[in-house]
Order: sequence, then C-alpha cells, then structure tokens
Amino acid sequence: MTAADSTVLMDDVAVRRAVGRMAHEILEKLGGTEHLVLMGIQRRGVDLADMIRDAITDAEGADVQTGTLDITLYRDDLMALGPRPVVGRTLLPRGGVDGVAVVLVDDVLYTGRTARAALNELMDWGRPARILLCVLVDRGDRELPIQPDIVGREFPVLTDRRVDVLVPRLDGELAVVLSQLERR
Repeated sequence: MTAADSTVLMDDVAVRRAVGRMAHEILEKLGGTEHLVLMGIQRRGVDLADMIRDAITDAEGADVQTGTLDITLYRDDLMALGPRPVVGRTLLPRGGVDGVAVVLVDDVLYTGRTARAALNELMDWGRPARILLCVLVDRGDRELPIQPDIVGREFPVLTDRRVDVLVPRLDGELAVVLSQLERR
C-alpha cells in the first residue's frame, strides 16, 4: 500500500493506459508478434511483462512467449549485498532466445545498471536477433549510456527521491509512487 508520505505519480488507470500504449509500440517497432519474446526483469518487470503480453494478446489475438531474468548474480554491486544474496528464478521461453526479438521489461530505469546486468545475463543464454528495452518509468540521471526503446512515462526525479512501481501480486495495488529516501 502507498505510504502517507508518498505521492502517486500514476494510478491504476494511468499505468494500464501506459502499458497498452507500450504494447502497441512494441508491435509497431517489431512489425508484429512473430519471433517476439517478452523477458521480465525480476521482480516487478515480470508483472509488467505479463500485462504487456495480455495487451498484445487482446490487440493481436497472438500468444506471445514470456520469460524472466534474475540479475542478482550479474550485479556490479554483488559484494555489497552480503555473503548470501537472495537469487530469484530465470526462466527462458520455449526454444530459448537465439534468433528472436527479445523485449527486456523493467519497472524503473535509473542508473542503467540493472539493464546492463540484464543484457549480460541474456547474452549468456543465447544470441537474440534484436533486443529492445521497455520500461514503465524513466526517471533519468543515468550512470551508464543506456537508453530505453519504449517508455511508459518519463519523470525526472531528484536523487533524494525514490520511484516505486507497485503491482497487485506483490503490493496489493497497481500504481507508481514517489517518496523521499530515508536518511541513515
């Protein structure tokens, strides 16, 4: 649930509208659904990939394959996570990723480090014909030269703020919220 000290940037309706637009943009960029795979980046990117898949299915009547990437072991700050990082599941679609158009789906793009880690992991599993980066929120202020191909919304945000995407499976609601970072 959203905290009292947070601001809702996108409510359920706005998120669903953005996801629908993103699904159509994927179809336009790739010319349809042939050889298309949506790979959600753990955790909330997985839920967004499922929402995009459902929007594409509604629009095209096509069954789009999905998969998941857990980038934990590909992070450049792995040592900072401690001696026993929690590793999630990477699930590849039937037939793998060789020769297909992969759309990496994530919730928020900030420094670019998550996208870099996802690219590294994806390339360890095969050689896609094409890779697109699709994010619900681009908050700007990159540390790496990585830019999204498809964006739900752009929200330039100060570094002392946090942007969180909430999804029903994990958070009980669908929204994008802005909150103040906690000072330590």
